[in-house]
Amino acid sequence: MILRRLSGALGVVATLWCSSLVAVLWVGARDRAAPADAIVVLGAAQYSGRPSPVLQARLDHALALYRRGLAPRVILTGGTAPGDRTSEAAVGRSYLRRAGVPATAMLMEAEGRTTRASLTAVAAVAGPLAIRRVILVSDPFHLLRARTIARRLGLEALTSPAQRLPLRTWILSQPRYLVEESIKAPLTLVLDR
Repeated sequence: MILRRLSGALGVVATLWCSSLVAVLWVGARDRAAPADAIVVLGAAQYSGRPSPVLQARLDHALALYRRGLAPRVILTGGTAPGDRTSEAAVGRSYLRRAGVPATAMLMEAEGRTTRASLTAVAAVAGPLAIRRVILVSDPFHLLRARTIARRLGLEALTSPAQRLPLRTWILSQPRYLVEESIKAPLTLVLDR
């Protein structure tokens, strides 16, 4: 009897995890970019004032969306890691300025070290500026969780994955990231209120 219940419970957990895994892949595989009030670039590492390859891919993707005219503003997020002299957001702003985005078209959230903290700050800035609809730019596997948080904060969040590789290549090259996000996404849905 106990073994049957344990087996049933494990079956439920496995089914829920597989559903989460499919949802992470589903959201990450689709570009939902459409006209919006702002493009939000979720932060990633920077190295002595230069964007990491991950951050650069996000910035390049946001730049392409901006040049397509999908939003008049870009909001850059990301604080400083221990030992950093500049924030991820500031590095992103410099990168986009060099690419021709006017300073007046950019806003920064330079304190957040987590997705939740950054999006909370974005929501606080968005309200007074009448920014309601945003395009979230991040890695494919990160987008479901980011969208969940943004929507809980009152933003209408569209997702647009910053990737240069096919999703299949992402899965094979970053299985740990996929597994982590497939666990974090439902936890965010249930626990992050």
